[in-house]
Amino acid sequence: MYKDYAQFVFFIKPILFFNFCAIMLYYKNSHGQNEVNQVKKQTLVPLIVFLLGICLVSLIVYKTDTHEKEQRHITAQLNVATYGEQIKNEITNGIEITDTLKQILISEDGEIHQFETIAGNLMSDSIESVQLAPNGVVTDIYPANENEAGKIDLLHDKDRRKISCYARDNHTIITQGPFKLKQGGYGIAVRNPVYLKDKNGHEYFWGFTIVILRVPDIFSDSISALSNFGYEYKISKTVAPWSDTYKVVYQSDGQTNHPVSYTFTIGDENWKFEVSPKSGWRNATLLTIIIGMFLTISLLLSVLTRIWLVENEHKKKFQILARTDSLTNIYNRYGFDEFTEKMIQKNPKAHFVAALLDIDDFKFINDIYGHNYGDRALKNLADSMKTFFPSDALLGRNGGDEFCILLPNCTFAEADIQLQKFTKLPKSFSYHGKEHAFYISLGYAEYPTFASNRSQLMRCADAALYEIKLHGKNGCMVYREGLRSGARKQLGFTFKDISEHLPGAFIIYRADKEDDELFFANDEFLHMSGYKDIDELFRLTEKSFRNLIREDEQQQIESSIWEQIDNGNENDYIHFHLRKANGTYFSVLDHGRIVESPQYGKVFYVLFMDLEDMHIRYNDKFAR
Repeated sequence: MYKDYAQFVFFIKPILFFNFCAIMLYYKNSHGQNEVNQVKKQTLVPLIVFLLGICLVSLIVYKTDTHEKEQRHITAQLNVATYGEQIKNEITNGIEITDTLKQILISEDGEIHQFETIAGNLMSDSIESVQLAPNGVVTDIYPANENEAGKIDLLHDKDRRKISCYARDNHTIITQGPFKLKQGGYGIAVRNPVYLKDKNGHEYFWGFTIVILRVPDIFSDSISALSNFGYEYKISKTVAPWSDTYKVVYQSDGQTNHPVSYTFTIGDENWKFEVSPKSGWRNATLLTIIIGMFLTISLLLSVLTRIWLVENEHKKKFQILARTDSLTNIYNRYGFDEFTEKMIQKNPKAHFVAALLDIDDFKFINDIYGHNYGDRALKNLADSMKTFFPSDALLGRNGGDEFCILLPNCTFAEADIQLQKFTKLPKSFSYHGKEHAFYISLGYAEYPTFASNRSQLMRCADAALYEIKLHGKNGCMVYREGLRSGARKQLGFTFKDISEHLPGAFIIYRADKEDDELFFANDEFLHMSGYKDIDELFRLTEKSFRNLIREDEQQQIESSIWEQIDNGNENDYIHFHLRKANGTYFSVLDHGRIVESPQYGKVFYVLFMDLEDMHIRYNDKFAR
């Protein structure tokens, strides 16, 4: 199509040009100079506009065609990858039946009792049959009806010998097919070799667990969806693990034209999934409409030019907005990633240091002081980055409280002092006229020492960041071999998750003899002591831990607590009577620990146990 359209543009321009020359020559010879000037005003300018219109529309057609084709390729690539992975999973789900049988054989020392019952439970609409082949000879088939012919010696059958021996010798699952089924349709045989150990601990080949998958039933959902989306498709696999030749497993009725493909591996065999749009890669209808509008567009070219200029200006503004974080006025993630990619591609041999940092306990700032003050902390951090780092440094905000930095022409040894200094630099935000300090954690990595591209570089910095998070936060760490971003999993539990689901009633209060302010109580404590919510607890106790203790015990309990602390015993049990919401008291056992909090100084974490309830539930143990 591109070739046809290029030929159209190539031929139309000379024709228009020669027509224009002919017109001018005709008027010049027939009417003299005055008439020529008139024609120039009345004909030449509209003709020029018309020619410019054709050129402009030609460019639009070309750009539109290119864009549409690219978009269709991108969409097709996404679809082939998505449904290719789904097809792989659907086939793998069928293969898992052989793994189930294999595990039963291993656990039962090579025996399967009630094979038909087990196989019946494993069957589905896409499974033709389930088989066992001890020593490579198929002896058990479910369902047995019309499948007796399948009882063959796989290791000596001429069509199955070579690939079955390969599976046995290489300890790998193999698939064979497709082949016609006597019951109708096609199938693929999946053979999973099973190995047991004899009394001496030596491994020996037991045989195969086998499942026959129906084609296309096994991946009918995926191909049905693609067909509804308007795609032709083809699924093929290598004829054998040692071969590069592909055999079609299933395909649509139409032909795939210049398809995009997705490859995956099952066992030692390669599979390929190909798709292409039924209507082709071009949007011929759209191009025909655009070409048909040549005359109209040429008349409106001046208006369109004005619109194009305005839209172009808007586009530039939108591009700036799309790359800038509105809160901090530094690059957002999209802008940072884009420019980082460009800088590395422009100087692939240069050294770059990328850093990822975030605010420690930022959720705490939002929860305690409000999101407006959380935003102030983010702005202050961004401003300190702008002030501290050189002008050629690339600064960005990934989102939330996570920021990123790229230092060009810099090694980690050169950046270490600078990043360590920035991490320790005091940072704060103002709340009601008072400055509140906050801290950051920072991880960084060097390109190309530990990364070959931008995304890998950022992953390394991310791994270093979360490593420092696991080691107490408020620090700076360089990436080293062995760090993994998987450390995120250990940080994935929020305080709310833990406080609501941790078994046990607990509170947090200030460790101060003069001011024992209550900070927090979890739901289990509120339920145990009868308070409907934490606001009622704060109101009835005036936010004082002392008011939770029965009055006649207050002085004794507080003295006992501080005596244990002064003696260096930070964890001990204390028995007293705890105030309920209704004003009554019940006997509890208090297990406390004193810790240092960056926000509140020393605080107590206290776990409570209902002593009476413990006696009831564990009376026999207390009796001993």
